[in-house]
Amino acid sequence: MKITYLTTVLFLAVISMSCNRSDAHDHDNDHVDNLQLTSYNEDFEVFAEAYPFAVGHESEILAHFTHLENFKPLEQGSVTADLIIGSDVVKQTLESLTRPGIFKFSLKPEKSGDATLVFHIKTPDKTSQLTIGGITVFADEHDAIHAAQDAVVTSSNAASFTKEQSWKVDFSTEEVQREPFGQIIRAIGQIQPSLGDERIITARTGGIVLFPGNSVVEGTNVGAGQTLFTIDGSGMADNNLSVRFSEAQNEYNRARTEYDRKAELAKDQIVSQSELLRAKTELDNAQANYNNLQRNFSAGKQAVNSPIGGFITGVMVRNGEYAAAGQPVLTVSQNKNLFIKAELRPRYFEQLSHISTVTFRLLQSKTTYTLDELGGRIVSFGKSADVNNPLLPVVFQIDNRAGFMSGSFIETFIKTQSQTETLTVSNEAIVEEMGNYFVYVQLTPELFEKRPVKTGVTDGIRTEITDGVSQGERIVGKGAILVKLAQSAGAIDPHAGHVH
Repeated sequence: MKITYLTTVLFLAVISMSCNRSDAHDHDNDHVDNLQLTSYNEDFEVFAEAYPFAVGHESEILAHFTHLENFKPLEQGSVTADLIIGSDVVKQTLESLTRPGIFKFSLKPEKSGDATLVFHIKTPDKTSQLTIGGITVFADEHDAIHAAQDAVVTSSNAASFTKEQSWKVDFSTEEVQREPFGQIIRAIGQIQPSLGDERIITARTGGIVLFPGNSVVEGTNVGAGQTLFTIDGSGMADNNLSVRFSEAQNEYNRARTEYDRKAELAKDQIVSQSELLRAKTELDNAQANYNNLQRNFSAGKQAVNSPIGGFITGVMVRNGEYAAAGQPVLTVSQNKNLFIKAELRPRYFEQLSHISTVTFRLLQSKTTYTLDELGGRIVSFGKSADVNNPLLPVVFQIDNRAGFMSGSFIETFIKTQSQTETLTVSNEAIVEEMGNYFVYVQLTPELFEKRPVKTGVTDGIRTEITDGVSQGERIVGKGAILVKLAQSAGAIDPHAGHVH
């Protein structure tokens, strides 16, 4: 029993010593807290962990470089690190990465004082510079280490999420912005075909509708000029196409003969010019009628073609059913330009003339689009209410770039103009727990504090924050739920995966 107890004590002691040993340096067998340095420019984020700077001592700097456009690691290029202390500069250039996104520098300052660390990034596309100020190079290493310990960022409600972890997932951070955020009018809209985008194909004469094969169903693609169906009127007792065609042909032949006869007589002035002109008019009318029937009818059948390319959205007549002249048979839509019609309560009437933009969100997938992204515009809004329908219609026209389905419903967030500004964050940044809302505020690019916030209105993409964060604070945008899961899983070594 005593042996087991002593073994356990020794094992725990070894574990404790291992955990307190610095990855980069040993200082009297005590853990040394690295400096955590962060900077941003328009292209990159740099997060550097540096051994405290002291005169005559090598300081290893593990620098993580992240593209801000996609929050993925820098994978090619060279970086130069300049540690500037007054007029002295300690420089090191690395032509290759230690690992994707990571450069490992070693700088040895020879002078104490206030310092600035500057990274010069050179990629095949451009050069960029990141500057980190507020650094002190100490004359004594002990003083440097104690100062670094005092500067450690901690929080009892923080989650660790390393750069290596964030690079592997859909992750980003963003600054809390202050922007104009007017009144949000939320409504359900219906997607409808726009004028010119949909055509109703009607029967040009009465007869039996015959569809070719079994392909004329809703959703079938059709081309412009493609024959959609025929109308057979040959067996009809009334308005028989064959009879009409024969009558038109006979009338044309008669008018042709009559015109030719009068044309010969007119040469000898036996027939007046007015009579010849009348005969010519009758010939032209008979010829137009005959050509029309000849072009569209064959053996007593009328062929009906699609005036536009698109797909069939409606079939109103069954195969073999009688259709009267002018009766709708098919509907063909291009589904390129659509209307979105929302209906609002009359109390919003005064705000409708001040609409600045609209956000649309699909009910099924919760994917959001702005009016600008869809090339849209405001078409009209109701100026009066009807007794039977007291709601005011608002109509937007969009390009169908997102595969919207005509007839379906979509959530709309109508934003009005505003002269006041408010704090907003992206909707993806907000995490809900039992009716309470939180965001993860960045303490360092690898440490995020869970902070409760009070939310206001949303436009489907961004949400107003009335309390909990300040302008300029950086929070997790994409991937907040992953940080939450990492926090729920327990404390994670902030240096996990780092190469020292």
